[in-house]
Amino acid sequence: MWITLNICLYLTLNCISAASTLHSDTCQLQGHFKLNGMYQDGDLILGGLFEVHFLAVFPELSFRTEPEPPYCEEFDMSSFQQAQTMIFAIDEINRNPNFLPNITLGYHLYDNCVMLGMAFRAAIALVSGTQRSFFNLNCTGPPPVIGIVGDSNSTPSIAISSVLGLFRVPIVSYFATCSCLSDRKKYPSFFRTIPSDAFQVQAMIKILRYFGWTWVGLLYSDDDYGIYAAQSFHQEVQLFEGCVAFSEILPLDNNRRDIQRIVNVIQTSTAKVVVVFATSTYVLPLMDEVALQNVTGKQWIASEAWATSPVFQTQRLLPFLGGTLGIAIRRGEIQGLCDFLLHLHPGNDPRNNMVRIFWENMFRCKFEAGDSTGKNICTGQEDLSSTNTAYTDVSQLRASYNVYKSVYALAYALHDLTQCEEGRGPFSDKTCADITSLQPWQLLHYLQKVNFTTGFGDHVSFDKNGDALAIYDVMNWQPSADGSIIVRTVGVVDEGAATGKVLTLDEDALYWNFETRKPPQSVCSESCPPGTRRARRKGLPVCCFDCLPCGDGEISNTTDANECTLCPEEFWSNAERNLCIPKEVEFLSYEEPLGISLTTASLLGTCFCAVVMIIFAHHRNTPIVRANNSELSFLLLLSLKLCFLCVLLFIGRPQLWTCQLRHAVFGISFVLCVSSILVKTMVVIAVFKSSRPEGKGAMKWFGAAQQRGTVLVLTALQVAICVVWLSTASPTPHKNSQYVSSKIVYECAVGSVAGFAVLLGYIGFLAAVSFMLAFLARNLPDSFNEAKFITFSMLIFCAVWIAFVPAYVSSPGKYAVAVEIFAILASSFGLLVAIFAPKCYIILLHPERNTKKALMGRGTEKK
Repeated sequence: MWITLNICLYLTLNCISAASTLHSDTCQLQGHFKLNGMYQDGDLILGGLFEVHFLAVFPELSFRTEPEPPYCEEFDMSSFQQAQTMIFAIDEINRNPNFLPNITLGYHLYDNCVMLGMAFRAAIALVSGTQRSFFNLNCTGPPPVIGIVGDSNSTPSIAISSVLGLFRVPIVSYFATCSCLSDRKKYPSFFRTIPSDAFQVQAMIKILRYFGWTWVGLLYSDDDYGIYAAQSFHQEVQLFEGCVAFSEILPLDNNRRDIQRIVNVIQTSTAKVVVVFATSTYVLPLMDEVALQNVTGKQWIASEAWATSPVFQTQRLLPFLGGTLGIAIRRGEIQGLCDFLLHLHPGNDPRNNMVRIFWENMFRCKFEAGDSTGKNICTGQEDLSSTNTAYTDVSQLRASYNVYKSVYALAYALHDLTQCEEGRGPFSDKTCADITSLQPWQLLHYLQKVNFTTGFGDHVSFDKNGDALAIYDVMNWQPSADGSIIVRTVGVVDEGAATGKVLTLDEDALYWNFETRKPPQSVCSESCPPGTRRARRKGLPVCCFDCLPCGDGEISNTTDANECTLCPEEFWSNAERNLCIPKEVEFLSYEEPLGISLTTASLLGTCFCAVVMIIFAHHRNTPIVRANNSELSFLLLLSLKLCFLCVLLFIGRPQLWTCQLRHAVFGISFVLCVSSILVKTMVVIAVFKSSRPEGKGAMKWFGAAQQRGTVLVLTALQVAICVVWLSTASPTPHKNSQYVSSKIVYECAVGSVAGFAVLLGYIGFLAAVSFMLAFLARNLPDSFNEAKFITFSMLIFCAVWIAFVPAYVSSPGKYAVAVEIFAILASSFGLLVAIFAPKCYIILLHPERNTKKALMGRGTEKK
């Protein structure tokens, strides 16, 4: 706002001046700024703005007399070299007969003293001209300057471009990097040969990403350069998932209390890396305080504004700034510049007073004897080749190289303008610009299309925003032989690299100012290894997190995973949670102890049935075998053998045929067994009734044929149930993960629960009927007391299967199959032992009882 007020005030004064001279034929400037400068006449003049002094001192205002003009202090040799580079470039162009023939370029350079007020005065002086008065009121001829090289700082460039852009005066800056200056609507005539801060920030982000530094501190100057760079940095650092640990503004007035507070923040922060966007003027007081408080163990990242500044390259600052990484503008080489700099000599022209000031600072002398104050008198013949300063050092031409490119950009635009052919021009009616009455906006058209290559091999052109191609050198501050700091190039950041590799670093050439001599780790939280995920800490930036292990069945196979990935259905996470492995398939196998035990029990039961069958076959003619239909006894033994063998279908990897057969064979075998027992029980009752007078004809209705038919019919019903069940909803192998998530239980799905329930219900129904009939016949005479053993066997059978239901439902996986097998074996052994053990006992151990007489005798005795 205050810049606008100053501009308005200045224009108002000029209007008043113009109004006061309307009656005259002469125009006069109201005032003249006292500025340090260098001047050379020519057909066309190029302006230049350089920060030859570090500091401008403004006198106090009494508001009673005309203020004294401000004056500058602290001469900067490197900036004066930049000004001389502009003069060298113009001289080189003038000496080239093929470049701008018949046109001699002149220059007018001013010192801005690193102050906005001084820079704006200098810019106004350039566009107003050096004449105090002029008589040509028609304003013919070229303007005082056709273009300006400068300013070096962003804030003056913004102010100057805002005004001169209204008149389309071309401005080519060699050091102003604020990304805001890329706005073509606000600054239509601004160009630069240094990349924008937007590119610089991206280059810094690439360095941070390269070394994995995600937790960094940020310091920036309280000006447009620092503020806009900080805004861009905050945006870019979030894109690569980095965080700013602290963000502090370096004070403009170098207030020591503020600087001490900032240094304390740096020292207490866990961030090892500190990024600084500021000029040397801001950074130097900070580093003095850093040295005073002995702040070490920090990795500094320097912006291009101070990455190569010689004021920090001292022995005192090496322990604190050694190893600093910086972004520097491209270094170049300019042939003949060194000789040109060494052949400079002061003159007496007051418009070239900047050279005299330089001379006095270089040789510690004075041209005026009255002002010497003990210093030597300058003769003007002192030898510059005997000096060793930033002025004569051409080994690191960076800003000077950009000045050189800026001058040539304007010169090439002017050269293209002079090559225009009438009738083919770019302006209205295809006209060309008239060199004798050249307007700045006409040069602006050609400047936008400039495209040339320097003698050093660098390509120079501007994009639609007036920005140059982004290319930086990566600098590293290393100890020199004398214990001071030397800045070395260790890499390059090239946005236009043909290889596509934007950042290239020579890691072997890097110096790290840490005990390990390795790059530091600057993270808020250590990286989460594979098998874990990041969980952000509440109230802290995204870089601060805890590492939580992935849950069961989830993995993360990358570092710093935000989420764990669920394994596919048939896979499970390994112990490290970084790989999905096939789930363990669980089923009751023949190889495991449980499977071996049940298989052994099944085979033993089968063998026992075979042995009993052999015993009965051998003694088939004895009364105890023939009693109660021996054919049913053999049929019962056969069905029990099938019950024992069907267990084998339940063991092993489930397959379609085993799933279909196991329950069918089980159901049919048990129905055959229970129906045989039922018929046996009915035979016992029929025999008992036939022994009574009132039931003598009972057995003729229940002979051997009827007994076989009854067993066959009862079994056929179960077969029918199985056929319907298997044809409608057949059991199939099924992979079940509901019991244990980490395992696949390979089991047989019953298909139809109703079918399975009918199968079991039918068996239960027959067993219940057999039990009731046997129970009612338990008190028959001893000669027919097999009903007691049937009762006991059916009691065991029913007890086992009643207990089976809850045990089966509550058993997971393969253990449910084991429970079912156990129920089959227990009930089968119960029937075998309860029915056949007493008979085998008599046959083998008491054959004397195995007679009809003995059997009948027991009955008589009881009676």
